[in-house]
Amino acid sequence: MGVVASAPAKIILFGEHFVVYGEPAIVLAIDKRAYAKAELRNDKKLFIRSSNLNIAGIFENGNFKVEEGNPKEAKMRLEPLKCAAEKVLEISGEKVGLNIEVSSTVPVAAGLGSSAAVASAVAASVGALLNVKMTKEDVFRIAFEAEKIMHGTPSGVDPAISTFGGTLLFQMDTGFKPLDVKVDIPLVIGNTGVERLTRVQVSKVRSVRDKHPQIFEAILRTAREIVLRAIEALIEGDLETLGELMNFNHALLYGLSVSDESLEWLINSARKAGALGAKLTGAGGGGCMIALTDKDKLEKVLEAVQRSGGNAFIARKTDEGVRVEPS
Repeated sequence: MGVVASAPAKIILFGEHFVVYGEPAIVLAIDKRAYAKAELRNDKKLFIRSSNLNIAGIFENGNFKVEEGNPKEAKMRLEPLKCAAEKVLEISGEKVGLNIEVSSTVPVAAGLGSSAAVASAVAASVGALLNVKMTKEDVFRIAFEAEKIMHGTPSGVDPAISTFGGTLLFQMDTGFKPLDVKVDIPLVIGNTGVERLTRVQVSKVRSVRDKHPQIFEAILRTAREIVLRAIEALIEGDLETLGELMNFNHALLYGLSVSDESLEWLINSARKAGALGAKLTGAGGGGCMIALTDKDKLEKVLEAVQRSGGNAFIARKTDEGVRVEPS
């Protein structure tokens, strides 16, 4: 008998890129989830398969043997999941083999936190399978360790939101603070399909800071004001103001050269179709955009983004973080 757990993807509603310089960001869990199924094996091997990426492999005594897909890519993508599973095995004190099957409704490498969602789901499924009493904090810490393998020095935003769900205010020096958001947040998410490297986009912003330090300081102050006003709008349920603030936030990111033509096409189409506001989410330079939309215009905005070449879907805020699925 296997145990299935799932965890949500995320979008950055406000503050991407500025968070690196100590400013606050608002992150939202969305109702697209990654799933992990864990089963016991008769031997001590750890078999992991990703059905979306068509990769699989076996870890045994520090060695990796590819079973499906490109060996280098398989090892790179499955290593963090091995880390998550092994951390839970350590806590349990058991020396058992596992089969882990992961699948996801979250696009990969699009800035939606798919790797963290999968890591959280793996930790929770293995924990439930071995009857390990784990808090959400434990799952977060394990997913964060897994993310370090994938991304070097991640902020911790992705594993936090995929573990706890809801809406979080994040700042480097103070960490995470849940925001009490009652209002539904209907979104159209458009994936440009353009893969990008986060570090390339981060270095673009750094070069602006180095070249124009005083202008950059003013941009940071504006970004902070936008987030502080957005917190009020979220708590008040004022979607119209929220949309305006998203447009302001995007204008700053555009000025820092982290938007690109593929994103601008989708963002402009969404606004023309009646979205309350639209912006890139995540690193930029491709990846995804988000459009905040009244419920009655969701389909219209969705179609507009699709017509402009985006792989688009409707998403909503979810308050539920990582969970073990009923068997």
